[in-house]
Amino acid sequence: MGIGRFLILLGAVLILIGAIVSILPRLPIPIGKLPGDLVFRGKNWVFYFPLGTSILLSVLLTLILWLLARR
Repeated sequence: MGIGRFLILLGAVLILIGAIVSILPRLPIPIGKLPGDLVFRGKNWVFYFPLGTSILLSVLLTLILWLLARR
């Protein structure tokens, strides 16, 4: 694959990611605030680990890729 095709593909992927990120706040699913997302707050620090969100995204991406591979 030539460098030109790679850059076009990379640009298309970045546009798709940007569109998804801009649509996420409007969805009824509170991405990043799901049950299972861990937040630990200290006096001067906050540790946030989105475990529930990570599991949800992993399942969704697995299903999408599985459906695409079946073709």
